[in-house]
Amino acid sequence: MPRVRKVKKSNSKNHMVWRIAVYIRLSKDDGNDESLSVTNQKKIIREYLENFFEEEYILVDIYIDDGISGTTDDARTEFIRMIDDVKAGLVNCIICKTLARTFRNYADQGYYLEELFPLYNTRFICLGSPSFDTYKNPESITDGMDVPITGLMNDRYSARTSNDVRRTFNMKRRNGEFIGAFAPYGYKKDPTNKNCLIIDEVPAQVVRDIYRWYVEDGMSKIGIVRHLNELGVPTPTDYKHSQGLNLKTPNQAKNDGMWGISTIARILSNRMYIGDMVQGKQRVISYKVHKAIATPESEWFIVENTHEPIIDKVTFEMAQSLSQRDTRTAPTKRNVYLFSGFLRCADCDKSMTKKTNKKNMANGETKEYTYYVCSTYALKNKDKCSRHSISLEDLTEAVLNAIQVQISLVSNMAEVITEINKQEAVCNQSLRLTKQLQTKEHELEKITNVIDNLYMDWKCGEITRAEYVRMKAKFEAKEDSMKNAIVNLKAEIELSSKGVGNNDPYLQMFLKHKNITELNRGILAELIDTIYIHENNEITIKFNFADQHKRLLEFISNNQNTSKKEGRVYTLPSLSKSTLAV
Repeated sequence: MPRVRKVKKSNSKNHMVWRIAVYIRLSKDDGNDESLSVTNQKKIIREYLENFFEEEYILVDIYIDDGISGTTDDARTEFIRMIDDVKAGLVNCIICKTLARTFRNYADQGYYLEELFPLYNTRFICLGSPSFDTYKNPESITDGMDVPITGLMNDRYSARTSNDVRRTFNMKRRNGEFIGAFAPYGYKKDPTNKNCLIIDEVPAQVVRDIYRWYVEDGMSKIGIVRHLNELGVPTPTDYKHSQGLNLKTPNQAKNDGMWGISTIARILSNRMYIGDMVQGKQRVISYKVHKAIATPESEWFIVENTHEPIIDKVTFEMAQSLSQRDTRTAPTKRNVYLFSGFLRCADCDKSMTKKTNKKNMANGETKEYTYYVCSTYALKNKDKCSRHSISLEDLTEAVLNAIQVQISLVSNMAEVITEINKQEAVCNQSLRLTKQLQTKEHELEKITNVIDNLYMDWKCGEITRAEYVRMKAKFEAKEDSMKNAIVNLKAEIELSSKGVGNNDPYLQMFLKHKNITELNRGILAELIDTIYIHENNEITIKFNFADQHKRLLEFISNNQNTSKKEGRVYTLPSLSKSTLAV
């Protein structure tokens, strides 16, 4: 610590030796204003001590909070240290350039100047306007108006600055500009534009590996954690530190340098990796309370396609689908079982439970036999449902065959669509959707009329105010639901009006697996919603994309008349479900 001692001889027996703390603060909001710089504040205070401070003193230390707001105490580590030294009796005089350097919070200013400093007999000297010295003029705090008014103006200035900064940040968020201090793991800030993200290839490859292990290889999240730790891959925090970034996290003191399951979960659910800018997940409570709280998803700022993706959208959606399924694994297992989260009993609709037994083979060897049974039967009550047993081997073969059949049917559908698009006149109008839209619009009109009439019923005394409020809320909820349905239908109608080609995402989703010979969890998540196990050794597979399939069938059906005139009749396959005997 710096020590400067100035002694003036005094004949007084009770002369005071002032143990001085110099406090300096520079906020990020102050920018490059030289008059507010740390150097300039030091210069002004040192000049005052050398030329104008007449008593005996010891300079205990200079406490500097650089780049920190003055509206909060907990983030100002040097301010906190100074106050601790005051309470410990190491400091009995504080000098600052202006009140705004020490306080921007009116309530804190009152607490320290009127309560804490007098309690610890601490002198406070402010050199700027208003300049005052609580030792030479104790009434300067309580009797005059300059100090309270200045404190209030500083507080209001902070509030206005906070609002201005928040408006600016929100504008940038709406425009898809990145405003974070550190880029997400896998990205880095563009050197030519700090508001743009570019791929950082080393961590980006780790992100790709995590998605591949989870979606294609069937690893559980904890399995991925163990694998990364075994490989010695640096965690996101450690990687940023290795790049010279001064990243600080709330649990940094507990950081053991190892991957954790929460980190993997965040990576697997982060839309930033598909090229969408997602910001505003947290906000500070106020300009005085800097504690961050989570915001609801409806308040997030999401702008699509703002930067180069690391993960394609299909893989990302498969990861979200798998994350929502029950994928518990044994503690010693690294991979999730192939069908975990996909199987349900066809009768009670409960999940299926995996069992393993030993099976004696004809050659005298013992083979492990894996099968599934209804969880209600196996774990709860055998009287409430039956076994619905099926072996893993038979199930795998049946599901693979079903997917191959579906792909074949979709391939035929693609050929039919190709022939339709060769016609001179192609019908792209969706009569079904148009009729649904008309029905919904008529229902919305009736609900709106009911809401309008409720007010008159209340005013005429036919219903009470409580009934009016309750019924209005009920019908407004229906109104919002109906409006959302209408918006979705209009979007579907617009999509249908563009026609169907062989590049349709639904067709491509199946056709890209045309030569499939084995299953993995990624394929299941992409194509299948649920697999129902029947008691009679049958399975029913509910495939994804029922709405998209219905749209394509309607397109073919609407063009049947023209095709019949030309001597062609199209067969319409049903793809929403497939039932097979094992």
